[in-house]
Amino acid sequence: MIWSPDAEQPPPADTGGKRGRKPAPISRTAGPSHRAWLEPVRGFLFASGLTLNDLVDRSGYSKTRISELLRGNGYYPAWEITFSVIRALGLPAGPMRRLWTAAAREARKEPGWIAHCIRQVAAEPEHPPVAHQAFTETMARAYTDYAQAFVLTDHRARWVVAETFDLLWLCWSEAATSEDIRRYAWRLLRDRVMARADRHHDGHPDLRAAVFSTTEVRETEPGHLVVLTELVDLFDAIARLPYDQMDVAVLRYLCGMHPDRIPQVLGLSPAICHAIDHHLRAALEDLLRPYSPRE
Repeated sequence: MIWSPDAEQPPPADTGGKRGRKPAPISRTAGPSHRAWLEPVRGFLFASGLTLNDLVDRSGYSKTRISELLRGNGYYPAWEITFSVIRALGLPAGPMRRLWTAAAREARKEPGWIAHCIRQVAAEPEHPPVAHQAFTETMARAYTDYAQAFVLTDHRARWVVAETFDLLWLCWSEAATSEDIRRYAWRLLRDRVMARADRHHDGHPDLRAAVFSTTEVRETEPGHLVVLTELVDLFDAIARLPYDQMDVAVLRYLCGMHPDRIPQVLGLSPAICHAIDHHLRAALEDLLRPYSPRE
């Protein structure tokens, strides 16, 4: 049940039963990694029809502590109470444990505290869906290339992609019944990348630093600023495009992906991708016109 204003996800499907009341909003103090697992957990609770009292009965923790966990309020929750909540909701422990651990580090919890929390709950064998494993193997390289354009280092890109794949496993039943699982997963990846991308003051992502990883810059003679300046303007213009246009531009022109591969990665038809590519070229011309030398 991943949802964000930019993720373009549909609301959870109706379960046929009476839904519980939506939890109070997530605290603004919750970091990106904390929100990454908290949003789907809240979505699953709401879609399940369980009330807060039901969750209290199933987890064995007080209403106050469960409420704080669901809001991301107060201290970062221990793994034991987090595990009790996801077990009550029927969510897989393996990906949640990794997501919880990443968020604990983000919250600056000591490694000893994290290890102690995890030891309190016996680890379970991980059995990801076979289709999920096949999907992640197919998409890993393309996803990592896209993420690296925004977060710059290979290590950070792989970390964001791993987070995406764990969230996809967490929501696999919803993803598998969506209109196109490739589209579902791509929107999830983009959401996680945008949560960590550097941004300009006006809110759009900042791609300018990606210029220095391009072949044109690496092969340009030192001190040759024309190519560098032109690429900075181009990358900044790409980052100002609507998301679908930006995605196609990044994959094709920054990552060097073959046009035939892009529809498979984005979960769009070849015709739609071709139309997007056509429109983004015109949009880039308009955006770059102010930077063109005056006649």
